[in-house]
Amino acid sequence: MRIVVKVGTSTLAYPTGHMNIRRVEELCKTLSDLKNAGHEVILVSSGAIGMGVGKLSLKGRPADIPTKQAAAAVGQCELMYTYDRLFSEYNHTVAQILLTAADFRDEVRSTNFSNTLLRLLELEVLPIINENDTVATEEISVGDNDTLSAMVAVNASAELLVLMSDIDGLYTADPHKDPNATLIPTVHALTDEIMALGGGKGSSLGTGGMKTKLHAAEICMSAGCDMVILNGSNPLNLYDLLEGRPVGTRFCSH
Repeated sequence: MRIVVKVGTSTLAYPTGHMNIRRVEELCKTLSDLKNAGHEVILVSSGAIGMGVGKLSLKGRPADIPTKQAAAAVGQCELMYTYDRLFSEYNHTVAQILLTAADFRDEVRSTNFSNTLLRLLELEVLPIINENDTVATEEISVGDNDTLSAMVAVNASAELLVLMSDIDGLYTADPHKDPNATLIPTVHALTDEIMALGGGKGSSLGTGGMKTKLHAAEICMSAGCDMVILNGSNPLNLYDLLEGRPVGTRFCSH
């Protein structure tokens, strides 16, 4: 199976912006094992700006574009250094691909990306993709890695997109505010009622939220790719998912 796994900043880093070392190590070990089992894995990783915030000892996520881009430039180095080191321990080679929305809109650039991505998979490399936050402006920005991961999954003809978040899946209400909220295990259609559950954005260091995840589901489902939202605090949830045990919320493509 060709799988795209997206990890958010809240999965990779503490609220301080510093890396959650134990969790990132567990994630890399699990993804390496999935590759050993024969799956093709593409990782879409947030965290560059968040880790840059920690590395630069900033008080929080910057509001101005130049500081965001500077934090991304610093944080991306730490992110890829860590991934390269950890995946190498399990004899897997990684590759970095940084994208903007223009790389999908332009036919030539989109084709070049597809060709490179497929060749990397043929070479048994694990591609690690992020938005190019250092150069992305409002006009060429995808805006969030939930949407980016859905675009990557469609471009790569993946069978499954997994969004690893700080929540167990889609709930009937905000579980942080409503104790009666219940997990929705399966979604077959993105009705108005489902889309209304989008809510606001997620963690203070991230850019996503349930709204962007539902948008990602819309992109995937219309292209014949299933999508699952599951809790990234335990990367071992990926084993349960691929072994058919109920975990998270699955959005079933048509």
